[in-house]
Amino acid sequence: MDLKQLNDQFGIPGVLHFDEHAGLARAIATTPAASATIYLQGAHLAAWQPTGEQPVLYMSHKSDFVPGKPIRGGVPIAFPWFATDSREDRFEGKPGPSHGFARIQEWNMSFAGLSGEDLHLTFTLEPTELSRHMGFDRFRVAFEVVIGRSLTMRLAVANEAEKPLQFEEALHTYFHVGDVRQVYVTGLEPTGYVDKTDNFRPNPPAEAPLHFTRFTDRVYASTTATCVIHDDSLKRTITIEKQNSDTTVVFNPWRELPDLGPEEWKEMVCVETVNAGPNQITLAPRSTHVMQAHITLAKMER
Repeated sequence: MDLKQLNDQFGIPGVLHFDEHAGLARAIATTPAASATIYLQGAHLAAWQPTGEQPVLYMSHKSDFVPGKPIRGGVPIAFPWFATDSREDRFEGKPGPSHGFARIQEWNMSFAGLSGEDLHLTFTLEPTELSRHMGFDRFRVAFEVVIGRSLTMRLAVANEAEKPLQFEEALHTYFHVGDVRQVYVTGLEPTGYVDKTDNFRPNPPAEAPLHFTRFTDRVYASTTATCVIHDDSLKRTITIEKQNSDTTVVFNPWRELPDLGPEEWKEMVCVETVNAGPNQITLAPRSTHVMQAHITLAKMER
């Protein structure tokens, strides 16, 4: 569907229109409650900013906006595996792309509607030539975003095969913070974790809020806990409530990356809504699984 078709079918005057950036189609939303940007490649939510507030999501200034390449920042969707592919010969004798194929595929726009101040958008992904080459040919994925003073994201996976579908999934959310060294996360105190920066070493529960002092990449399995990002610099909290997600991943690289500038790591932290590892999903034939993240913003009491 080209830009004219997208605007004719889904555009809402003064609220939603579609344009192109660096060869990638995107939806630009502006409501009384919030603004947002979503790229159709990967159904990638790149920005969400409630009116009168600073941006809540972080986008790298060095991110690649190239067809077929992942975007750094915002909310990449990981599916059907998280992080490194477990199969070494998935595609052309090599593992599949990091975090799966969904974030580098073009999704379809399926629905747009305004309800009060909330804008509801739905994007869908069906089997593609690439997914079929990787062994995934009987599935459908829908990503629903509700944009308002709060943000709701739902990722629905349907298994249309006659056998169970195994997959991992993530809403790999990058949050904008004033200075990660003045940030702490609560909600994971009673949960042990795997430290990917220390050769995947398992660790017992910290029984304390998570503060950031170095490269952090932790996988907290078997937790449904609500997490809160406490940002002393911006004097605000970001709350992440989730449903049907049993894994939480927390990440900050503490350094420059090829698509993240030298000082940008200070302005971001990932708190991710995930099902991975021991919490991967086995979905029965003709069934659907829906994972949700609900994000709210509040001023910190001074």
